[in-house]
Amino acid sequence: MDSLLIRGGQQLSGQVPIAGAKNAALPAMVASLLTDEPLVLARLPAVNDIRSLKLLLAGLGVEISEHNSTTELRAARLRSTHADYDLVRKMRASVLVLGPLLARAGEAEVSLPGGCAIGARPVNLHVEAMRALGAEVVLENGYLRARARGHRLRGGEIVLPLPSVGATENALMAAVLAEGESRIVNPAREPEVGDLVRCLVAMGARIEGFGGSAIHVQGVERLGGARHRVISDRIEAGTYAIAAAITGGCLKLAGAVADDLEVFLATLRGAGVDVVAYGDGDDDGDDEGGGVVVDARDCRLRACDVATAAHPGFPTDLQAQFMALMTRAEGESRITERIFENRFMHVQELERLGARIRVRGASALVSGPAELRGAQVTATDLRASVSLVLAGLAAEGETVVNRIYHLDRGYAGLEDKLRACGASLERLPGRADAAA
Repeated sequence: MDSLLIRGGQQLSGQVPIAGAKNAALPAMVASLLTDEPLVLARLPAVNDIRSLKLLLAGLGVEISEHNSTTELRAARLRSTHADYDLVRKMRASVLVLGPLLARAGEAEVSLPGGCAIGARPVNLHVEAMRALGAEVVLENGYLRARARGHRLRGGEIVLPLPSVGATENALMAAVLAEGESRIVNPAREPEVGDLVRCLVAMGARIEGFGGSAIHVQGVERLGGARHRVISDRIEAGTYAIAAAITGGCLKLAGAVADDLEVFLATLRGAGVDVVAYGDGDDDGDDEGGGVVVDARDCRLRACDVATAAHPGFPTDLQAQFMALMTRAEGESRITERIFENRFMHVQELERLGARIRVRGASALVSGPAELRGAQVTATDLRASVSLVLAGLAAEGETVVNRIYHLDRGYAGLEDKLRACGASLERLPGRADAAA
């Protein structure tokens, strides 16, 4: 497996184009299963999770073609309703095919998903959502086997005990073709869910109430084709914002949408970093479309306490990166993880670089500023991987981050973007000490 060699101590400066959001692109791609007409998506990020989902969808019968900067997906005829383990195990988002297959074909057989090892992300919420719409679902030999009674789902009330993004998305895609009206109570409100709603509405779905305590879906007989542009990746934007802050640099994040990062950016300001939104706030990825400037050249980082929460709270997907930043801040910060119970695996690796962190239950106490020094570290999941890269950018000497295949799953052009802003890093292919 590849590794990343980072020579730390470089102050970053320049512009970073923010890519389309992986976590919005994946459900939009899956929505192609709901129609026999073409769904054209713009701004799919060039990451491995997108490539893996393309393989899975192709196996189900989706024809995929690239046209300049867009991707056309057409499921004129479903060839299969079986999502095989070898493809599904690569990423957890694969379970999203369950709802669309049930809605369109009346049946589905989906392997239990894989993905990052950051704690339990149970599929029971997805299963109960399908049952609320009249499906029979059983778990056999590692597969979810589901069938709609009468070959069509029927509208119902789906009450989520917690606002799960994936379960909300699966429920939406199942309900849009169900007979009658459905109500999703306590849905996730993340921007990526809103992006899926916009995509489905463009295809002809009837959905109201996103952003509130319940989403109402009036099922339709069929959906049509559409064109849809995926929103900016707020997590990528937040990651590069921290890259600027941890190196005492200044980065313009072209295409970042400040409204999608309100709590995070407020926290960054509280840590002493200058943050200014510019432009009209659109996500076109250029100066005219707007973005965010993060300037830490004259700041002294201050410790901040954060607790992750569902949107609009502090994103769990920026927790590891923010912890890396707090190792360089003056004082003690408390970082509490409320979404996943096993998302502090990066702590031990940050300590190898010189961080001073104590874990107490669901909280990590970070004492700073620590003098970070380069070392060999190993990535455990997607966001932990990039937190180690961020720490390596600020560390004295050379840092080698092993098992960076996690990075390739979720960050498009990370090395090129960082190098363009002054970072010194290179990929080391196939190192033996990076093997799993």
